[in-house]
Amino acid sequence: MIKINEIYCTDCVDFMKKMKKDFVDLTVTSPPYDDLRNYNGYVFKCDEIAKELFRITKKGGVVVWVVGDKIKNGNKTLTSFKQALTFQSMGFNVHDVMIYKKKNTPFMRSNAYTNCYEYMFVFSKGSPKTFNPLKEPTVRNGYEMLVSNKKADGINKKVLGKLNKEKVKTNIWEYAVGLGGSTKDKIAFKHPAIFPENLAKDHILSWSNQGDLVFDPMCGSGTTCKIAMQHQRNYLGCDISQEYVDVAKKRIKSAPIQISLDSL
Repeated sequence: MIKINEIYCTDCVDFMKKMKKDFVDLTVTSPPYDDLRNYNGYVFKCDEIAKELFRITKKGGVVVWVVGDKIKNGNKTLTSFKQALTFQSMGFNVHDVMIYKKKNTPFMRSNAYTNCYEYMFVFSKGSPKTFNPLKEPTVRNGYEMLVSNKKADGINKKVLGKLNKEKVKTNIWEYAVGLGGSTKDKIAFKHPAIFPENLAKDHILSWSNQGDLVFDPMCGSGTTCKIAMQHQRNYLGCDISQEYVDVAKKRIKSAPIQISLDSL
């Protein structure tokens, strides 16, 4: 029997096959891709993972898939988009293609611009049932004369309008990486490829509500599960490596609960 708010050491496809249909509200994960890292012998089965994720995701649920591409002999693999097309073929909508920009990336190239991003594909099972848009301050706010109804004559016609103090963020999100950026948990770096806690937090807050179930089928060091727990979501994770499962459980056990305005 699968219990929520637990992390299991198992193959993710085998684990998902034991889960009920329409069970998960949100998945936030970053799969192994292009053999860029050694994940303790993990073999990646994209078709089977996408199929099972579609089955266990609730109608209106979302899968956030963080992935990049290997550059081999000057040629990008485009693995990321191949995986996106696989998810689409399984029935998911490609709701958004977002960018995870790394502030302090070390990956320099001699004959091309520095690669500083990965993709964050947002797959949805139908229309997302939850969207809590994150906002950021606007450069200007208050009342101004704004351009209105510009026609073919090119004449700017202006009317008095209001600029809000906040606007919805764009779909390019920037995060510092490394110790102090991705996380302050030194133990997390026993895993070779972690993503920032703030990345997990921003997606969890955007696509789920308190009490929802957040899943990570390749949970590694446990970032998704930790952040879900801190923000009053239920979590469920699994990983093929017992070493990483132990790391994830230690991180969750030592993590303080974050009190949000919704819980007051």
